[in-house]
Amino acid sequence: MAELPIIGAQLSVLDLDRHRDWLFEKDRDLELPEFCMADILRSPEPFIDIAKQKLDGWDGRLGIHGPFAGFELDVRDREIRPVVQARLDQALGVCEALGATQMVLHSPFDHWDHHNLDNGPRNRERRIGAVLETLEPAIARAEDAGVELVLENIQDIDPGLRRAVVEQADSPALRLSVDTGHAHWAHTVCGAPPADRFISSAGTHLAHVHLQDTDGYADRHWPLGCGNIGWHAVFAALSGVKGNPRLIVEINDFDRVEESVTHLERLGLAC
Repeated sequence: MAELPIIGAQLSVLDLDRHRDWLFEKDRDLELPEFCMADILRSPEPFIDIAKQKLDGWDGRLGIHGPFAGFELDVRDREIRPVVQARLDQALGVCEALGATQMVLHSPFDHWDHHNLDNGPRNRERRIGAVLETLEPAIARAEDAGVELVLENIQDIDPGLRRAVVEQADSPALRLSVDTGHAHWAHTVCGAPPADRFISSAGTHLAHVHLQDTDGYADRHWPLGCGNIGWHAVFAALSGVKGNPRLIVEINDFDRVEESVTHLERLGLAC
């Protein structure tokens, strides 16, 4: 990432009109959040149609946030696993219908794992195996469709756990995402490495970053500049990453997305 990166955003299809000029001007990357919800995945066609209409003429990279509510990817109950796989399959169908080439998934690892995963000699191996067994059909379909599944840190303390899943999968369809706010919370509350170290740990596997600010106390999803994340360190780490990961502002207030990117512009970090 030698040149200043162009920052994209997560925006609802209902918010695309308000940000159309900003989005289209530089063909910024876009992530749609609606398709993480099970009710929408059951009947996604109206949202797909709206998105296609509003994005006509836009040439950026499109992704969606995949489903996560009510399950973890390391599900080991063989009766429940097909339900999780069916939900992932629905979301991949949305990607194909939209022409989306990336889908965000949530990591199942947390701070308990950091201290307890190695209590048994094969616990780590079994957990990684359970994630990959759950993801097996999704990875196969994603490979065929040209979609990257990106595994985002949620409560992760050790960024190496997600990296181990991706390395064992050994597929271009499974890569890593870093959420700066989640990493900063884990650093502040649980003693995890800071956000920039999550990025450097991901290395060549990094394909996606959620940019959000926080004070470290909770998962705030504040506009950039409203918390205390060290953005210079984050972008220094990104400058050492080979490839072109999608940098997506993911904040609660869609009206302040452009303000967040302006903050990075003032710091001389992005455009």
